Amino acid sequence: MKQAVIKSVKSLDSVDYVKSIHPVSAHNPVYRKRLLVHRIGIALSVVAMSIGLAFLFWILATLLIMGVDGLYVGLFVSDTPSPGDDPGGLRNAIVGSLMMVGLSTAVSTPIGILAGVYLAEYGERNWFAQITRFVTDIMLSAPSIVIGLFVFAMYVAKVNHFSGYAGSIALSLIAVPVVVRTTDNMLRLVPNSLLEAAFALGAPRWKVATMVRLRAVKAGVITGVLLALARIAGETAPLLFTALNNQFFSVNMNAPMANLPVVIYQFAMSPYDNWRHLAWAGALIVTFSVLLLNILSRTVFSQKTPN
Repeated sequence: MKQAVIKSVKSLDSVDYVKSIHPVSAHNPVYRKRLLVHRIGIALSVVAMSIGLAFLFWILATLLIMGVDGLYVGLFVSDTPSPGDDPGGLRNAIVGSLMMVGLSTAVSTPIGILAGVYLAEYGERNWFAQITRFVTDIMLSAPSIVIGLFVFAMYVAKVNHFSGYAGSIALSLIAVPVVVRTTDNMLRLVPNSLLEAAFALGAPRWKVATMVRLRAVKAGVITGVLLALARIAGETAPLLFTALNNQFFSVNMNAPMANLPVVIYQFAMSPYDNWRHLAWAGALIVTFSVLLLNILSRTVFSQKTPN
């Protein structure tokens, strides 16, 4: 009896039995049709990827060729020059961008992380949390120029002058939704068994949320902050309506402030050679700064999904 059962199991695992149930072969018209569609799909995907990479390398190569000529020591120690004057530099624009982006990051990081913790911990069946997620998704897809116009109407028009603070507010409104959604999504990846173990030890819910759940995905949260930083580093449209520009060096955040994106935009469209060289050099600095932040977020702070 035992040998008969073994023979029957072996017959079930045989290749002939599998083929009889799944008649997949080169002579099957359905199989050949699906194989053809599969190969066409793969070929189209490869072609699309190749086109995208070709344009990407074309842009980077052009940026390198045109931008390297404008790189020199004076670029970081001199301010933006007058039209047709000496080569000048981008010191005021670099410092202004660092101040506004730094302030925006300092404001958006705690707000975004705390909001993400609230959504993941207390917002499962909360109507307010559902509205917050909906508004966050809208903010993620909203054009940055709309956010700039909003800050212009709500702040700049009230105080009657452009300022670095207005630029930081606009950049913060762009960065906060990125941090919120990243934190919320990362916290949802924490296994329930870890949370149940913490609750079983008598830890209160706020401590489980901050000391256990948030700590388990801290690398992913830091990655979200870096991605938000990379997002706002090259924004031009909102700064045109908020911080505007300043040809001189200034650290006064309550006055118009120079910044790299707006300087690049204005200098690239000018007829002066020295301004165009500075625009290419500034574009190279912004591009490789964002590239470095993306590489940093995907390598140093990368984290596997918790099991």
